[in-house]
Amino acid sequence: MADSLVIVESPAKAKTIGKYLGSKYIVKASMGHVRDLPKSQMGVEIEQDFAPKYITIRGKGSVLKELKDARKKVKKVYLAADPDREGEAIAWHLAHALELDETEACRVVFNEITKQAVKDAFKSPRQINMDLVHAQQARRILDRLVGYKISPLLWKKVKKGLSAGRVQSVSVKLIIDRENEIDAFIPEEYWTITAKLEAGKSKFEAKFYGMNGVKMELANEAQVNEVLAALQKQAFVVSEVKEKERLRHPSAPFTTSSLQQEAARKLNFRAAKTMSVAQQLYEGVDLGKEGTVGLITYMRTDSTRISPTAQEEAKEYIGSQFGAEYVPETPRQYAKKAANAQDAHEAVRPTSVLRSPDQMKPFLSRDQHRLYKLVWERFVASQMTSAVMDTMTVDLQAGDVTFRANGSKVRFPGFMKVYVEGNDDGTVEDDKLLPPLKTGDKLKQEAIEPKQHFTQPPPRYTEARLVKTLEELGIGRPSTYAPTLETIQKRGYVAIEEKKFVPTELGELVIQLMEEFFPEILDAEFTAHMEEDLDHVEDGQQDWVKVLSDFYESFEKRLQVAEEEMKEVEIEDEVSDEICEKCGRHFVYKMGRFGKFLACSGFPDCRNTRPIVKDTGVACPKCKEGKLVERRSKKGRVFYGCDRYPDCDYVMWDRPSVKPCPSCGSLMVEKRSKQGTKLQCTQCDHHEMLQDNEDD
Repeated sequence: MADSLVIVESPAKAKTIGKYLGSKYIVKASMGHVRDLPKSQMGVEIEQDFAPKYITIRGKGSVLKELKDARKKVKKVYLAADPDREGEAIAWHLAHALELDETEACRVVFNEITKQAVKDAFKSPRQINMDLVHAQQARRILDRLVGYKISPLLWKKVKKGLSAGRVQSVSVKLIIDRENEIDAFIPEEYWTITAKLEAGKSKFEAKFYGMNGVKMELANEAQVNEVLAALQKQAFVVSEVKEKERLRHPSAPFTTSSLQQEAARKLNFRAAKTMSVAQQLYEGVDLGKEGTVGLITYMRTDSTRISPTAQEEAKEYIGSQFGAEYVPETPRQYAKKAANAQDAHEAVRPTSVLRSPDQMKPFLSRDQHRLYKLVWERFVASQMTSAVMDTMTVDLQAGDVTFRANGSKVRFPGFMKVYVEGNDDGTVEDDKLLPPLKTGDKLKQEAIEPKQHFTQPPPRYTEARLVKTLEELGIGRPSTYAPTLETIQKRGYVAIEEKKFVPTELGELVIQLMEEFFPEILDAEFTAHMEEDLDHVEDGQQDWVKVLSDFYESFEKRLQVAEEEMKEVEIEDEVSDEICEKCGRHFVYKMGRFGKFLACSGFPDCRNTRPIVKDTGVACPKCKEGKLVERRSKKGRVFYGCDRYPDCDYVMWDRPSVKPCPSCGSLMVEKRSKQGTKLQCTQCDHHEMLQDNEDD
């Protein structure tokens, strides 16, 4: 008969742990938090040291009743919520609801849900850590003060349903600031000159470097013409060859932030999806005969630390699978990079490298397998030797004109045998090989190609870039990134266009008001300082009430000024020329989660909407009569289809090019490759690289 009750957050976690602990334990799920501040009111007694008034969350009464009934049947209760502030707070609320003695060692924590980790954790239960609870409580109250004081003001002055928050407001401001940079950007002209050369049977390219070995930028066509004139009747001769060895080191194992960034780059996952799938892998997957096992460690962490046990297992695996030369002499350690990074947990890693992605594939969904493979490869690579690259820089002289060619090749792959980190543009570096060259070699000139370029503005934020920036600024915590990005889209402050954040008129208006009346909330340094204060509360170095009172003192003054001086603003919709076919009124432009769309101005009487169709200028290859236009699926994914739909049902995912295939005249589409974006013919093998791609 069971004599202990174990409470975790989710049924999946309960199922996994229950199998490890056996019949002497009853394992139940609280389904997350059971108590919280009320939604209908502030729920904080500001004058009484910010005392919170917690209530049972709607729908959790039956859960608590079940837990209380189970409590009566056992001698001991263990609270095994997640190992972070939020988990500690859940444990504390459960202890209160179940009337447990807080001084008892009832708290059990583990960083991974494996049989050994769980059994070890139950050997050393501890008391609830009130410093962690106070840190979570302070954050919750801080966010409640900001949200419940500013939001009603925005409802009254701007529009109902708006909200303001510390991290979300800074995020929107970053997106708006970037948009302003782009708008203010003035492109500058520059030129490149490429020499296409031959050395024996090998062909390669060199770029204009300067005159007589001195670097020179080409700002206009006149300078280019001077260089071209100087090249007349000149032979290309190798003037200098430099060969070097370069080490390329592996990236650290994943933190929450770097996992979200890399999953966005390599898997096209949004932050919320990454965390959802990671949660499934952490809580446990049924592996058949082996039973239910957690495949990765806890996924909310900003630590890159690895346990000695995991390092030793990785060392043995790498040595047996790849050879001793792939094992570093000493285990790799990675320094903390992020501002305010905590080191209480390990990095996100597989619970055992012996469970390879291929072995796990039959037990996982497609998304689970892709994310597990990413985590597994990144961790294994992080424990391997560096790659050794041979680099070659060749200077070529043609009279007074200097050209330069760079090449590299992998001499020893090291960690690259397993994994290479992605870039924000979704590409991966490739080798650029140069033929064997020595000083004095004369080269055959195939062509000289000058090309005009213009400098590009800074790119808009992708999810990956924004998460990286927030982390670097010390804003938010691993658990806050994904919900923040979801919230700013749901509120209509930003939209997604071509996988990048674009501010809406509403977002710009709200931030403008916030800048005028609540500048501290938008100040990245101020927000990062608040995060530091919360960390000090967690460490027991600072009193949580003082953190709140220090903040509220100046915040209350600004609130009074805003209530008196903030003017009401009316947002008018831009009217389009298109007429609603259902009621005859004009459509107006609206901004939704996935960008602009048309909505009937008769709303709410008429709820007709229509997507804004973008003409690509490409004829439909199927019916030959219509044009291919850009549309969005219900989930916001861009696709291209014939504008004669439903008469013609031609659709495609790849962006069509107005340029026909030079080989067969058929439609070409844009495709991503390791080298960048290329045009690929839909009918024959012809393909060509696109130049001057925007950094995506």
